[in-house]
Amino acid sequence: MTTDHAPRPAASPAPALPASITPALLRRLTALVAAAPDAARVTTSAPYTGLPLADFPVSAPDDVEAAFARARVAQQAWATTPIAERRRILLRYHDLVLARREEALDLMQAENGKTRRDAFLEVVDVGIVSRHYARNAARYLSPKRRRGAIPLLTHTTELRHPKGVVTVISPWNYPLSMAATDTIAALMAGNAVVQKPDTQTALTALWSMDLMHEAGLPRDVWQMVIGRGSTIGTPLMDNADYMMFTGSTATGRQIAADAGRRLIGASLELGGKNPMIVLEDADIEKAAEGAVSACFPSAGQLCVSVERLYVAESIRDPFIAAFTARTRNLTVGASYDYGMDVGSLTTPSQLTTVTDHVADAVAKGATVLVGGRARPDLGPLFHEPTILTDVTPGMTLYDHETFGPVVSIHIYRDVDEAVALANATSYGLNASVWSRNGARGRAVAARVHAGTVNVNEAFAAAWGSVDAPMGGMGDSGLGRRHGADGILKYTEPQTVAHQRLQGFTPPARISPETWTGLLTGALKAMKAIGMR
Repeated sequence: MTTDHAPRPAASPAPALPASITPALLRRLTALVAAAPDAARVTTSAPYTGLPLADFPVSAPDDVEAAFARARVAQQAWATTPIAERRRILLRYHDLVLARREEALDLMQAENGKTRRDAFLEVVDVGIVSRHYARNAARYLSPKRRRGAIPLLTHTTELRHPKGVVTVISPWNYPLSMAATDTIAALMAGNAVVQKPDTQTALTALWSMDLMHEAGLPRDVWQMVIGRGSTIGTPLMDNADYMMFTGSTATGRQIAADAGRRLIGASLELGGKNPMIVLEDADIEKAAEGAVSACFPSAGQLCVSVERLYVAESIRDPFIAAFTARTRNLTVGASYDYGMDVGSLTTPSQLTTVTDHVADAVAKGATVLVGGRARPDLGPLFHEPTILTDVTPGMTLYDHETFGPVVSIHIYRDVDEAVALANATSYGLNASVWSRNGARGRAVAARVHAGTVNVNEAFAAAWGSVDAPMGGMGDSGLGRRHGADGILKYTEPQTVAHQRLQGFTPPARISPETWTGLLTGALKAMKAIGMR
């Protein structure tokens, strides 16, 4: 069942590329790809128009091998670079990104199709993460005194050494954030990075790397290759000392298996089917506004966006009325200014997934309250923000990630049921809880199986709290970014224990029997006095 309540389209056709994206800029950025001069080429298209955008050289396996060879030499010198100098480089990078944000926004919109306001959040993210690791890396990485085996006699220190060369595979949906922030932590820990960004949004990733080089990073410490995983995935894995991947759960499973085969670490941020719980005491207007922010940023192409919405039965009607009204008022279209609320999907395959999921749900009895249609009149890859009800387990989008501007509303009777429904998924990336009572909201949040849970916010509160870890449970991944976890994962811990005077071996003048008695008494005494 469908309705005819569509969001407002833009009033004008898709614009041409911004003036900042010049042939000279395209040549400069594509020349940064680690590839042979006679490499094959691949052309990307602009989502707003479908017209050609950039022409990249394609890296061959030998090019990847050569990039790692250069990175290993560069990493040896970079690891000895004082952390104060790394900090200065990162803070210069921070300033460059903010100063040239308009160019970054133009590139992100041209390659990804998102709105300018959504693109700006990526600039904010890079600024926050850059500042955090510049100012805190020394604390995270400094030698730590640890409790020794024998009080006063064992001097124990924990050291942190860089892994070596890290492979970073970054996605197309957040091309600046995901290209830069994981790399920042790896670099600050003293590693070199060989990165494969998604080809569709490689210009933004290359722009970010170019600015880091301008800030003072030696060029071979951060390099980029372009190509399909089926072609260059093997050398990216086989040469890595650590693997950082953001993408699909299916690919993440394969990377985890390959990393296990090589006995190297891997951090994987994967898919999600994220829930939002609206408690009966929530401020309905604020929760409805929050739902819009949770479901439709970057046209729903955000790993932490909400696709399942659970609403208390007692507030069902007023909440749905408020949420659908706000969604219908969203302006959908292409623009390089801040006038649009929802932009384009990025790839034809993503549009196909969204339309297939909606069509399947409608055919099996779902009701479309808002949207429900592709909008080729706006551009080749636009789809309306869509709200569905009557979604049941037999429908594909019930428990499969759509990764588009589509959300299903479900009604619950009590909090236990809401939590059970939210947790009825193999994923566990992000969640949102809404309540006028902050303590109650936090208590419900603690029961939700997700790596991050936001109270009275969609996702940005947890995402922007970069002193705290961010990542997924279950099929949503392994490892964490941000905070101490986000940088220490790129290091090898080493314990150095210096034993002074006497250890565990008995002195020559004391018999083993007497020595074991003395040690037993010492252990009992340590417990009695509360020694840790």
